[in-house]
Amino acid sequence: MKKINILVLFTMFISVIVISSNVFAQTEPVMYFCERYDDYDGEIGVSDRFTKGHITVMVKADNALKLQEVAIQYDMYNFRTGKFEYYKKFYFTIERDMSYVFFARNDENDMEFKDPGFYRVFMLDEDDRTITSALIEIID
Repeated sequence: MKKINILVLFTMFISVIVISSNVFAQTEPVMYFCERYDDYDGEIGVSDRFTKGHITVMVKADNALKLQEVAIQYDMYNFRTGKFEYYKKFYFTIERDMSYVFFARNDENDMEFKDPGFYRVFMLDEDDRTITSALIEIID
């Protein structure tokens, strides 16, 4: 009986520690997608499944990204080989203190998905190292 009481007290002690500690689901920048970004309404049409066409890539971090030259790269899943293959890459300049940024179609970058399929989308730094990534499905 004494062993059971000690076990119960130990379990309660561990539970209190776990409950009172801060648990974070994501400590790195998070990437997600929306139909478009509006200065007044913010993100419009957030999803991970879109029809062919243009989308907006969102990146949000708790702290400044400390990056200036970045790229958004699309890799498309090839069902024949079972691997993701390079599809397109777009270059952007951002402010180093930004922690929330959106990447959308502009004069230099036509961020269009023309083919249906599954894509792995990356945000890369100037040395092509992955900062964050996410998956998206494009349908007809």
